Amino acid sequence: MRLSKGKEVFSKPYIFWFIGIFILYIILVVVISEFYITLQYIPRYLNTVKWSEIILGVIFTLIIAFLVSMNSVLGYIKFKQRQNIKKSGVLACVGAVGGFATGVCSVCVSGLFPFLFALFGVTFTWTFLPFNGLEVQLLVILILGISLYLLTKNNYKKEVKK
Repeated sequence: MRLSKGKEVFSKPYIFWFIGIFILYIILVVVISEFYITLQYIPRYLNTVKWSEIILGVIFTLIIAFLVSMNSVLGYIKFKQRQNIKKSGVLACVGAVGGFATGVCSVCVSGLFPFLFALFGVTFTWTFLPFNGLEVQLLVILILGISLYLLTKNNYKKEVKK
């Protein structure tokens, strides 16, 4: 039985892989961005916290984790079916790295890219951007969405031709 448009991700055994990748991605983002440290200081700076930015950052991170999980499992399924996934695979990897780069709250913590720039003596933070790095998370969501579209589009065309 062939399911179309990526629904096979939510069938057994792939749903377990999806959940595992989702949880692992969230854990890695929290650890890399050191969001657990930020959470400790929120009560101390309660009156200066920009809740909208934190909430949007968390929502965007959850969406990114969902899309990374979908792309990973669907990419594996397509690879197993011997389908060409080069374009969507590259986009999924770029999106996953971009998600790691922004962290959970791009305003609160440095993330991966600022850390890499610091190795070369360059000071960088997402707060220099107009929306404090939230636009980077939106770009990552867009990239992962395009990757997911390419993965499902290829499958749909093959089913229509049959």
